[in-house]
Amino acid sequence: MMSGTSMDGVDAVACVFNEKGCQFIARSFEPYSNMLRESLLSLCQTGPDEVFRMQNGANEIAKIYAKAFNKLLTDSGLNYKNIRAIGAHGQTIRHNPQIGASTQLINGALLAELTKTDVITDFRSRDLAAGGEGAPLVPAFHKWVLSGEVPRGILNIGGISNLTILPGRGSDEEVLGFDCGPGNVLMDAWIEKVNHVRYDQDAVWARSGKVIPQLLESLKQEKFFSQVPPKSTGRELFNLPWLEARLNGEKPEDVQRTLVSFTAETVTDAIRNFAPHIKELRVCGGGAKNPLMISELALLNPDLLVTTTADLGVEPQDVEGLAFAWLAYRFDCRETGNLPSATGASGSRILGCLYPA
Repeated sequence: MMSGTSMDGVDAVACVFNEKGCQFIARSFEPYSNMLRESLLSLCQTGPDEVFRMQNGANEIAKIYAKAFNKLLTDSGLNYKNIRAIGAHGQTIRHNPQIGASTQLINGALLAELTKTDVITDFRSRDLAAGGEGAPLVPAFHKWVLSGEVPRGILNIGGISNLTILPGRGSDEEVLGFDCGPGNVLMDAWIEKVNHVRYDQDAVWARSGKVIPQLLESLKQEKFFSQVPPKSTGRELFNLPWLEARLNGEKPEDVQRTLVSFTAETVTDAIRNFAPHIKELRVCGGGAKNPLMISELALLNPDLLVTTTADLGVEPQDVEGLAFAWLAYRFDCRETGNLPSATGASGSRILGCLYPA
């Protein structure tokens, strides 16, 4: 179960893992209420009475995860007794790998109590303790389920975009993974501020605008983009105030259009700098539903096959949820879940902690 940087709700998937692979069973989505979302967004920055608000937020997150879990059981016809464990990511509110810390809100004990099921959570702390970024954690799952004959990139466009570089089968090259920069986070924040909706459905608003070259170049000057992997980022850096500090009275729809190009170009720059050898780019996450984003990525990368992970048999909206179910499976087997080549950790580690039912 996963709730990402976009902070729109909880994606839940039911699946079976074994040595042969992954069998998908069912999915569900439970949206955040406006009140909960605003409360969580406020915790991404410093403010009054943070400890109490974090405690309350962790409880509310556990409750909505439990609601998503119960909906998943109803939709799939499963009983909670059929579930070995819940892999629960929680909601990231602060990601500070430079001090070895990352906070994902969820009360794992409460979730175990509400669902009568073992809960495995807190996946990032062990990697951070080993000197890693604690992110991205999904490359290990990508390697396990999405590798192919030719080298390919797996691009997750959530609130933040992250890229996994998978060598072709038989290669002895390491898997590389890192955050590229903003995915949907700035686009969503901007349209919510101007038009009071959470996201730009089918990029309709963005299509009504034009790219502002000067603004695009200004955005790309952020120091994060000159860093080499492993690297990770979040709302601590890329947020609405960061964007507004770089605006100068541009038309709102032109800003939205420019933000689409900002994500597409920073991803393309990352590919050219760190993975010029790949032959395919497979997209997952919410950004896979943005037709303008997909078409621009294809235009910027004419030598690559650009499609979604659906062509590999995994629906784009399911990849992250499956990844954290897989991390829980790995914990249950007492097998490692991180890739040091992606996170920079000093070695492979078993990720997560258990709250028994």
